[in-house]
Amino acid sequence: MKMKLITTALACAFSLVANAQEDPAHIELRAVRDGLLAGMNSGDIEAQLAFLHPNVVVTWHNAEVSRGRDGVRKYLDRMLNGPTKVVEKFGADVKVDELSILHNGATAIAFGSAQEHFTLAGGRQFDFTGRWSATMVKDGGKWLVANLHTSDNIFDNPLLNAATKALWWVGGGALVAGALGGWLLGRRRRRA
Repeated sequence: MKMKLITTALACAFSLVANAQEDPAHIELRAVRDGLLAGMNSGDIEAQLAFLHPNVVVTWHNAEVSRGRDGVRKYLDRMLNGPTKVVEKFGADVKVDELSILHNGATAIAFGSAQEHFTLAGGRQFDFTGRWSATMVKDGGKWLVANLHTSDNIFDNPLLNAATKALWWVGGGALVAGALGGWLLGRRRRRA
């Protein structure tokens, strides 16, 4: 019992020492991440924009690039709203690989993975395991995302798998239709 208390006390002490040495910027950066994700997962475009630098550059999953808050707003509005929208709903659970890399107290680089869920305008749903990287800058005493890049595996992903499956069905259907047509045509020629 005494040994367990000593072990617990030592673990707590090491934890406090480790946390005491962490740069306070990491707490501020976590708040940026959490706020941006809350806006994204709720579909609130304006809430997301509050965490972006006015000159932000975002590279999206479809390889489009948006520049500035207005560019991001236009992209998200086009993708999520109106009669030609592509995505009905989007959400993600983001993991950071390690603490942000800090440069001179005014720049931070972060990267990690994301479990992303897309509901397309037609109702189809896809889950992706993606990767992301972001550069944040401290501007006016506030951390803002200056660059965000998102990506998914182009060789193994749910959209590609669905398209491949559809091609197999279409190809199989064409094969059956061709065989049936050939059999009927051959039968007709034999009668003639």
